[in-house]
Amino acid sequence: MESMCWLVALPAVDGRQYVYRVYAPEDALPADLFWDAWHCHDESAFPRAWDLFDAAVIRLVGRASPGTGLHAF
Repeated sequence: MESMCWLVALPAVDGRQYVYRVYAPEDALPADLFWDAWHCHDESAFPRAWDLFDAAVIRLVGRASPGTGLHAF
């Protein structure tokens, strides 16, 4: 199955919103996309993100390039 590019925005305790690019199939479960982004954020040096699924914004943005993975930007 072809990977798609998803954007997952997570609000954090510092009042900012951190956005992560997650590569996953088009039929990926929103909860899986959320946890992929949240765990990436949690392992970073950024302030703690809220671990509330309902607070995240998840959007499908298009097809992924070959050889890509999870990235923060």
